[in-house]
Amino acid sequence: MRYDDRRAAGQMLAEGLAELRGQDVVVLGLPRGGVPVAAEVARRLGAPLDVLVVRKLGVPQQPEWGFGAIGEGGVRVLNRDVIADAGLGTAEQESVEAAERAELERRVRSYRQGRPASPVAGRTAVVVDDGLATGATAEAACRVVRDQGAARIVLAVPVGPAHSVARLARVADEVVCPRAPEVLGSVGAWYRHFAQVSDEEVTALLAAAARSESRSPTPAEPPNREVLIPAAGARLGARLVVPDGAPAAVAFAHGSGSGRHSPRNRYVATELNRAGLATLLLDLLTDDEAHDRHNVFDIFLLARRLHAASLWLRGETGLPVAYFGASTGAAAALEAAALSDSEIRSVVSRGGRPDLATPAALTRLRAPTLLIVGSRDTQVLSLNRLAADRMHCEHRIAVVPGATHLFEEPGTLTTVAELARDWFTAHVERPTATGTPGTPPRRSA
Repeated sequence: MRYDDRRAAGQMLAEGLAELRGQDVVVLGLPRGGVPVAAEVARRLGAPLDVLVVRKLGVPQQPEWGFGAIGEGGVRVLNRDVIADAGLGTAEQESVEAAERAELERRVRSYRQGRPASPVAGRTAVVVDDGLATGATAEAACRVVRDQGAARIVLAVPVGPAHSVARLARVADEVVCPRAPEVLGSVGAWYRHFAQVSDEEVTALLAAAARSESRSPTPAEPPNREVLIPAAGARLGARLVVPDGAPAAVAFAHGSGSGRHSPRNRYVATELNRAGLATLLLDLLTDDEAHDRHNVFDIFLLARRLHAASLWLRGETGLPVAYFGASTGAAAALEAAALSDSEIRSVVSRGGRPDLATPAALTRLRAPTLLIVGSRDTQVLSLNRLAADRMHCEHRIAVVPGATHLFEEPGTLTTVAELARDWFTAHVERPTATGTPGTPPRRSA
């Protein structure tokens, strides 16, 4: 799957970095091609954008053989092993560094136009490029930022070979790379439009970001906290975020593995928080249980735990509760919402398996339900349609064009978040009792 352009690649990266929104983050683009990608990441995270100019120090007569790298502020990172193998003396090192330092400072002056560098020390630095080839430049960039005092380094690239991604995971604290093939080919082959980026474009993007930052300071994000919830024989880890004045809380049901660490769930939850809704990112299985695939498909176990968690959530926040389910967690959400003592306001499913809920639950369900499926996820789309045919509540199937099961395509997860936000906010004021079985259903197209 190719990216349309660098902007679309930045949108995809931002979805995987959504958990950083509201934190002390600076986004650093590697010129030139990495800056348009970084600009989109910074915009969506509400974080400052800057350029990270690094220069590799190459062995004379073998410039591709790097013995170190330099960055702003006199930062120098050296590879003593290469220096020893190449037999480089101090004078040779200083000569190479002087030439590269002059070029680095020229580029910095050109790009920033007199603006000061964004401080890195003590912050999370997100280093962004448009792709990895050998990964040498990205590695040098991470080492330079580390030497500048960054508290945490996240390397974010749209595409790179798997072996380079694995190696860079030992240099950065985290690597986000949605496309990591065994054989890369060229970076440009992973884009439909991959025009060369000019110095003028880099300068303009940085200037625009600086103007935007000065006009619109990032609003404070609502506090979040880790909690443990007793539910059906287990203590479930969860992350709770409650914005001031939230009208409702959305509990996330994720059937496999950790729901609170899922980047897709976290992205959607952040968008709901921005709309004023509270969220509970929930692990329905413990770490040990998640290794057994039978537990992932134990819909009744997942539903019992989700129901218990929603009772806890209602008591903790005093807010009405809605569900957001993914995969088998969607079936669990429907089962839990159909319980006789449930007061669930609405349900949204992302790429879910509502067909795994019992027919009785689908028929009994009263919470307005939105089923979001990718147009290219044809088998799951068919299963969603079969489940929808059994529903007597208000419901709708929303098909996201071009999306596959995991909504990895640029912009598709953003569409999911917007659909979920609109559905939940539209049904916040729904009365808890919506009729009895046999009442004519309300359906939306």
